[in-house]
Amino acid sequence: MPRGSKMTLAAVTVLAGAVVLLPSAGAQPAGRTELPYASTSPLADRVLGSVVSISAPLPPEVGPRPPECDRVSYLRWRSADGPAESVDADRVLVAQPGIFEGAGAFESVARNTVVAAAERGAHVEFWALDRRSNCLEDHTGVQAALATGNLDTATDYYFHGADIDGARFGGHASGADVAWLAHVGLEQTLRDQYDILRHEFPDQAVRKEKVLCGGHSMGGFITGYFAEWDFDGNPGTTDDAGYNQCSGYFALDTVIRAGSPAPVGASLPELPDELAASLAATTGSAAAVSPVLQLPAVINPETTNLLSLTGLAARLDPDGVNELVARMPVNSNVDWTLRTLLAKDYTMFATGEPDVRTLNATNEAVLGAILDDNSQPLGFLQASVGFLTGGPVQDKHFPVPGTQETLASGAFGDAPKASPAVYRPDVLYRWLDYDEVGTAASLPDEARYTNRASEVTSIGELARNLSEPPLDFTEWYFPMRLPSDLSQTSAPQRIHRDGVARNPVLTLQGSGGISLPPSGHPGDVPIVLPGYNHIDVLTAAADQNDGRAEPVSRALAEFATR
Repeated sequence: MPRGSKMTLAAVTVLAGAVVLLPSAGAQPAGRTELPYASTSPLADRVLGSVVSISAPLPPEVGPRPPECDRVSYLRWRSADGPAESVDADRVLVAQPGIFEGAGAFESVARNTVVAAAERGAHVEFWALDRRSNCLEDHTGVQAALATGNLDTATDYYFHGADIDGARFGGHASGADVAWLAHVGLEQTLRDQYDILRHEFPDQAVRKEKVLCGGHSMGGFITGYFAEWDFDGNPGTTDDAGYNQCSGYFALDTVIRAGSPAPVGASLPELPDELAASLAATTGSAAAVSPVLQLPAVINPETTNLLSLTGLAARLDPDGVNELVARMPVNSNVDWTLRTLLAKDYTMFATGEPDVRTLNATNEAVLGAILDDNSQPLGFLQASVGFLTGGPVQDKHFPVPGTQETLASGAFGDAPKASPAVYRPDVLYRWLDYDEVGTAASLPDEARYTNRASEVTSIGELARNLSEPPLDFTEWYFPMRLPSDLSQTSAPQRIHRDGVARNPVLTLQGSGGISLPPSGHPGDVPIVLPGYNHIDVLTAAADQNDGRAEPVSRALAEFATR
């Protein structure tokens, strides 16, 4: 396989004064393993995080794949003073990730929810499931850099052939190495969740009582199918029915319903015609030739790994200047990705002038410019993490005019877009955190684009979430079979069509999140979260600018403890 071992550090790695247990290189262990991991979160002493892995071999007809892909994994968060066994918890929330998303994306909302429930006198756990395709990822470089505190440890491993504990990064999987994923779609994804729940809660009555099922983004639609699925193929028996594995459902900027979510790029007609046609053709051709989504820019294994590395740079040295940008490979994939994300207008996108690599900015400012709702062009990748400071800004007009009056909500979000106005070595752009917006550190231009009420996620916490969890925030290999299967309405085991309606539902939607259809659930009254974007429902800080506790985790805790 053209890739390194997923985790090849020796059995114990020291990170920020804590111990992280990691499997050593070699054969995967049999049965169930649970390995704790360290976190620099302020809640780390109250909420314990671990990665759980369970043996679950795929059917032989799936074809050759690495041995670690015959396992299913999830991140588990629980109260430090709560029960060690999940069956003894009061409730367990089990979340399906969204598109291009891994289990690590739930780090903040999970910890905040566990703490909010504890304050209500309950011991609640939060599990975030990881897709099979993520077994192909190699996080060795990131995990090692967290241990050494040196970004070079990661970039030398991924970009320059350096070895870590005897392992070298072998490149990104493609061709025959990902062919088996053509057989891993909706049915296998649902089966994996069912098998995890049965393994951890062998008694169906206990599962039904204690488990809440839900997800973020595409995860809500997967959960809708899960509720309607018949896992033994016999409609006359219902203990195996999806709705009987959960006592309720939760939707994080999504809806719980079987069917297909709006695909990425669904609002392409809002783009200029020629760009919409080009992107649509690119997406279609990529889907036709590969079982994983690999677009020539922005969304492919190399660029999604770069996002994790961007978070790592901001986590290790927030005020360091352009540390990752200077180390990024010089190739067309990276260059066009940087232009797509950071170009201020079509001229800059087309010509590469000024060169985005020459922007003088701190590591935090680079991360913010990539993901903040005032600069990130794609709505499904936006969070409200603060604003640029240190230099002048101007309206951003790529890929659409960036003023609030002309922006269309949905594909591009509804926040006005800004871009650095100068690319000079004597001007250093820095980042205002979410709770620094509207303070003395602000610049006059800031008020044109944002305000304290619309900033909810800490840039430091986002950096930590992108780099610390052993299962990642952004997935490298998104399986194309999954969205294809989600669009079907005649799935043979989608038998219990009233499965969603059989349990209560909690729906939480960001005011600036993606456009969503109604769930159709008779009791569903979505709670709209002012200032929240699509990613914020997962990453928002525990303490908000209005002086209140974070509302998503508070609502989840209340829902779980009713």
